[in-house]
Amino acid sequence: MFPRITPLTDAPSADPAVPSAPGARRLAWLADDEDGNPVGSAFVRLPGAEGRSHLADLDLHVHPAERRRGVGTRLLAAALRAARDEGRRTLAAEARAGSAGEAFLAARGFRTALTLIHVRLALQDVDTAALAAAVARPHAGYRLLSWDGVVPAHLAPTFARSRRAMDDMPMGSVDRATPAWDVERVRAAARAVADRGDLLHTVAAVSTSDGEVVAFTELVVPGDGTGDAQHYGTGVLPRHRGRGLGRWIKSASILDARRGHPRLGGLLTDTADVNPHMRAINEALGYEPTHRMTVCHRKL
Repeated sequence: MFPRITPLTDAPSADPAVPSAPGARRLAWLADDEDGNPVGSAFVRLPGAEGRSHLADLDLHVHPAERRRGVGTRLLAAALRAARDEGRRTLAAEARAGSAGEAFLAARGFRTALTLIHVRLALQDVDTAALAAAVARPHAGYRLLSWDGVVPAHLAPTFARSRRAMDDMPMGSVDRATPAWDVERVRAAARAVADRGDLLHTVAAVSTSDGEVVAFTELVVPGDGTGDAQHYGTGVLPRHRGRGLGRWIKSASILDARRGHPRLGGLLTDTADVNPHMRAINEALGYEPTHRMTVCHRKL
């Protein structure tokens, strides 16, 4: 029966977003036609991290010329069976808003759980002098620190605790649990970035009263220093919000990128449409929307 769906063997891989999770696995299938030509593929990632072991993440593609012939439906059926067999309760997938992929998912029982607004800052358009002035402006009770790669040992415990700043990040109706971060996990995250040849740059706001990290923002720079860098996590602990720390650390991160990596073209990030505070910071700093992605869930 064609298309023929063939399960593939995929090497175990750590998830860069949750690198400390042993046991993360990926399942794969290839669809081919009667002549053996590949016409589509599907991957299901099975996170092993605490707080994500109930999820399965789907990445499904069908060649445009082969669509509306049942290829995607058969690949999805294989993915659904596998996710259920693995005891997962939710299958998640992303699709560009308004795309054929979004329509495909909606017609097959997926619902939109969250919309992500992707934005880009063109570094050539950054007013470096104005940004430097903003970064130099004092914030009473706080100071800025930055580092590349693994967090310095003396900051590691409070940096790990500062990850709680993202626990209440608006995420629409995404089915998620709050992961636990500790020192080894934040170190493993930095090592995972380095292992693939990229650079993790972190800017943090530290309380001058006790030396604790209370806010942070991360930027991953391509190993060759060209193209676009990608923002990772940004957060401010709840009791330190409302003092401009989010914009302060993000401004410092942009300035560091501009000065330290002159061949970079831009900075990329995405923000939930239900997160007005981070969206406002990005807009004020000059980030421009590029596209929207929908995060779609199907209960198993």
